[in-house]
Amino acid sequence: MPPAGEIGEAPAAPCCSERADERKDVEEKSKRTPNTLAFSTQPSLQNSALHGDINITALVGNEQVNEDADNGDLPSYVSAFIEKEVGNDLKSLKKLDTLIEQMTENKMQLEEQVLTISSEIPKRIQSALKNAEESKQFLNQFMEQETHLFSSINSHLLTAQPWMEDLGAMINQIEEIERHLAYLKWISQIEELSDNIQQYLMTNNVPEAASTLVYMAELDIKLQESSCTHLLAFMRATVKFWHKILKDKLTSDFEEILAQLHWPFITPPQSQTVGLSRPATAPEIYTNLETLFCQLLKLQTSDELLTEPKQLPEKYCLPASPSVILPLQIMLTPLQKRFRYHFRGNRQTNVISKPEWYLAQVLMWIGNHTQFLDEKIQPILDKVGTSVNARLEFSRGLMMLVLEKLAADIPCLLYDDNLFCHLVDEVLLFERELHSVYGYPGTFANCMHILSEETCFQRWLTVERKFALQKMDSMLSSEAAWISQYKDITDVDEMKVPDCAETFMTLLLVITDRYKNLPTASRKLQFLELQKDLVDDFRIRLTQVMKEETRASLGFRYCAILNAVNYISTVLADWADNVFFLQLQQAALEVFAENNTLSKLQLGQLASMESSVFDDMINLLERLKHDMLTRQVDHVFREVKEAAKLYKKERWLSLPSQAEQAVMSLSSSACPLLLTLRDRSLQLEQQLCFSLFKIFWQMLVEKLDVYIYQEIILANHFNEGGAAQLQFDMTRNLFPLFSHYCKRPENYFKHVKEACIVLNLNVGSALLLKDVLQSASGKPATEALNEVGIYKLAQQDVEILLNLRTNWPNTGK
Repeated sequence: MPPAGEIGEAPAAPCCSERADERKDVEEKSKRTPNTLAFSTQPSLQNSALHGDINITALVGNEQVNEDADNGDLPSYVSAFIEKEVGNDLKSLKKLDTLIEQMTENKMQLEEQVLTISSEIPKRIQSALKNAEESKQFLNQFMEQETHLFSSINSHLLTAQPWMEDLGAMINQIEEIERHLAYLKWISQIEELSDNIQQYLMTNNVPEAASTLVYMAELDIKLQESSCTHLLAFMRATVKFWHKILKDKLTSDFEEILAQLHWPFITPPQSQTVGLSRPATAPEIYTNLETLFCQLLKLQTSDELLTEPKQLPEKYCLPASPSVILPLQIMLTPLQKRFRYHFRGNRQTNVISKPEWYLAQVLMWIGNHTQFLDEKIQPILDKVGTSVNARLEFSRGLMMLVLEKLAADIPCLLYDDNLFCHLVDEVLLFERELHSVYGYPGTFANCMHILSEETCFQRWLTVERKFALQKMDSMLSSEAAWISQYKDITDVDEMKVPDCAETFMTLLLVITDRYKNLPTASRKLQFLELQKDLVDDFRIRLTQVMKEETRASLGFRYCAILNAVNYISTVLADWADNVFFLQLQQAALEVFAENNTLSKLQLGQLASMESSVFDDMINLLERLKHDMLTRQVDHVFREVKEAAKLYKKERWLSLPSQAEQAVMSLSSSACPLLLTLRDRSLQLEQQLCFSLFKIFWQMLVEKLDVYIYQEIILANHFNEGGAAQLQFDMTRNLFPLFSHYCKRPENYFKHVKEACIVLNLNVGSALLLKDVLQSASGKPATEALNEVGIYKLAQQDVEILLNLRTNWPNTGK
């Protein structure tokens, strides 16, 4: 192919003169510089860049134009283009006419586009300038209007300022007059209500007077947000005045009715004369009782407004509760007087060491009045539509006496362990009866709030720990500490629990009952920590006793300790699923999350119930149990190995075959081994509970299986009689020793069982198996082993066992 610069010198094909002239023009164009060649296309390219609607590809229709034009190498592109279109084929010159026509047409199109765009741009610019000018004119007009309005407004404000000041002064005067008027209206209303109450009382219309007082008390409550202190004081004084008059009058009448009913009831309900056996005037008395009760109930609003309820110090954290309703306050008054008379001051009944006296008295009063409150007072409350429970309200009033008494007595006996412990015991018994017999809700203020006060609670924990440790000392030092209370009762004595372990768990259960009614979860968690500390302390004590008995690991005391450890672990695992301890676990989770004392993993385990509050203790006990069982297994296993020495030396190569013996019998050298196993198994079965003994014999069998397989079978060679004798000793004597504990004991001697199978295969099967194992591996070998009953032993083990056989046929080799 000729060089690009010589393309124009190629011989021209014959053509007309016009075409020759056109071709000559093309040649001249190809020789021009890029600037000269591109003069006609430059405007179109500029406009194309401006408007984005003209592309150079319209010139030729080739993608390479963009690349070459961008690179500024237009001559090279033209040369390449002509070479592509013409090439070495002279006949291709015929295309020049078409190419020239296309290029001329494209040039004309580009020129038209340039002219069109050039004519449109000035029009658009002119239109934009015109719009901007109009906008400017509008803006100027708006600015002029704004200036005019601003000056007008300022002028108007200056003119209206005196009027505004005068009007503001008048409005202030009007508002002040309205306040005065409203003030006077309130005073007038209060005086009107006061006059109404006076008139009702003069006409002995007490119900209406009470209703009016209720309305006045409600107005007093509404006025609490007002800043008119004198008005508030006047309203409160008026309410207080009429409340006292009405309350005194109604209280006097109510007490007369109660006296006719012989209230309060000091004797038990069976000996009371009140109720069905009343005289003929009883209906009238109960009607009056109901009337006065309802009228007193109306005074409840004003009574709560005027009377400050008695509250114990905040350190006791008593739950917020409303005052006892007014009628029941009056009914409680004689009992409160009796209580203070007998259990305060220097009376002989006020003995600090006898809290049971006043606690029992309060329970008796609640019991004596329960029937009357349920049958006579509760229907009145129901008729009025209140949700108050008469019996619980009465109990709540008496409970406040007990709480005040406890709060006064506890500081006096806080550091006398015996007196304080006695007080706690009596309070807990009182609380239990109060809740279980009389249905007193745990959400009400109760004695547990007093015991939960910080100083008292810490003392309670200390005393509880002290007496628990003393109890542990006494139970472990008792002569019957390691003897089961139910040893003669087989059905009850499944766990074979020694007395000390059962007493200890009873102690923990009693502690749980003592603190489970505490009002806050944080206090319960502190008691839970005490229980866990006691469990750990008891575990340490058991470990110490166990170490003293290590030399006699099969002895009675050692087994009793093991039973104790197992029992405590089992009970704690059961408690972990108890609802009470699950609630404590949730509370502990919240505390740990707040204090960041646990990892996210531990928090997740607690939250998902995978672990429990006793897990740490259970793990330590399980570890101790495993160590003790391992020590027992090792002890028995040493005895078994000692007894198996003769059996290991048995001449398995020279024993007679089964056909040569009339009856197969146990090897005499195996007797010591089997006797040792039997005696120790029976001994531990009697001394250990079922679950522990099961773990023991399974651990022992596992070691025994490996021992016989490695030390007896793999260490010897067997003829036909030796293999048969081994199988007889194992399957007919050793395995049946454990048939009492499971249905298929041979499954626990897998090494020995399968070794006996290999050693006792008939010669043909053994040869075939040996060939398969030597020629194959993997799945075929495994299938071959499974066919003869081998599942545990590996292929190499079976090959070793086959080589221990001596009864192979003589092949002449």
